[in-house]
Amino acid sequence: MYNNTIIYIFNRLVRLAILFFILYLIFTNFGTFMIIVGIFFLIIGFIVYNFKKKMRANNFSFRFDSSQFQNGQNFDFKDFRNFNNSGFQGFANAPRFDEVAKAKEFFGFTSSPSKEEIKKRYKELAKKYHPDINNGDDEKMKELNHYRDILMKTVE
Repeated sequence: MYNNTIIYIFNRLVRLAILFFILYLIFTNFGTFMIIVGIFFLIIGFIVYNFKKKMRANNFSFRFDSSQFQNGQNFDFKDFRNFNNSGFQGFANAPRFDEVAKAKEFFGFTSSPSKEEIKKRYKELAKKYHPDINNGDDEKMKELNHYRDILMKTVE
């Protein structure tokens, strides 16, 4: 009983101190800003707390196993064990359309070229733009190599 009384008095003093602190902050410019920020954090904290509480109440657990993917199919995760090491090129590595158009223009192609045409035209342009022949300017050669790589990606 004695312990509860001390806790009650301590809680009332803390509440009173917080009330006076808030009143002090309200009457200062920085205080108003701090109250707004504090309310914002309280709202975010309240939302996160309720979300976690709801997840615990529903016994939510996040697991990946093959039973969640059955749906009448025979799904096997082992099919993807070497996916990251397989050299997957995907859409992220595909050259942009404007880069392909610039590469075709640089090489002088009007339609989609074959690998052999690209190699043949590359050899001709490499002789023309080689830094030893072009007085040490290697910008055109770098551009030629870049555009060759782009065109080779579109052919493959």
